[in-house]
Amino acid sequence: MTDKAVTYISYLKIDELLDLQHPLSDGEHDEMLFIVIHQTYELWFKQILHETAALQTSLEAGNTHRSLAVLGRIRSIFKTCVAQIDILETMTPLQFNSFRGRLQSSSGFQSAQFRELEAVLGRRDHAGADADAKTGMGMAEHLIEGSPARARVEAAMIRRSLWDSALRYFDARGYKMPAEVLERDVTVGYRSNEPVQEVLIEMHRNDPESTMIAEALVDLDEGLQEWRYRHVKMVERTIGRKMGTGGSDGVGYLASTLFHPVFADLWAIRARL
Repeated sequence: MTDKAVTYISYLKIDELLDLQHPLSDGEHDEMLFIVIHQTYELWFKQILHETAALQTSLEAGNTHRSLAVLGRIRSIFKTCVAQIDILETMTPLQFNSFRGRLQSSSGFQSAQFRELEAVLGRRDHAGADADAKTGMGMAEHLIEGSPARARVEAAMIRRSLWDSALRYFDARGYKMPAEVLERDVTVGYRSNEPVQEVLIEMHRNDPESTMIAEALVDLDEGLQEWRYRHVKMVERTIGRKMGTGGSDGVGYLASTLFHPVFADLWAIRARL
């Protein structure tokens, strides 16, 4: 007996995929768009996490060309995520409010994949003293204790970040990073480091290949910041200054995440190049 032939529908699980949209309202037309857009974001977050894992491996192996290819792909995905906001903004405040109450306490805070991505990029909001100033909670505390989703976020916060991998790449290229930076406690958020910046300036002046990696990291950072900004303005346009469904202060919290670069050292050296 032979296996069934692989088809477009069976390979991509189309029937299962199209059965995942379940509006809670009674016939509100715009809720379907809201669901589809956010499910699509989660698929892109999954792909970005897949790419960043490969990128860290590639950087730590010293593979310049592979790293550049992956960085370019991630940047393109962020551009697609930004473009999706244009679609979401076709929904008016009244249209969103027609089903917003059905969301109850659900919130973007509960996107475990985006939280995991933030951890991969270096964010380290743990419980207690390190908790987010706006919410009073650590990154994983919006997720169910003991759940696989929370475990993934917590695991990402004790691994090397993407910037840690990049520093190892630059160091292996002969641009020696301070030992205390390479051997730092990666469970603590990275802080801008002037000795690292001095090395990066030297690298920019002498090593075009390493500089291409650095500039591609800046591209990625800029893409994430662009997505954050468009997301904030979309939320403000849709709900104004209302409290978020998850109990945050909505636009106020989102705005507080703006203009915090992931790769702060790469931005800090601009004026000296």
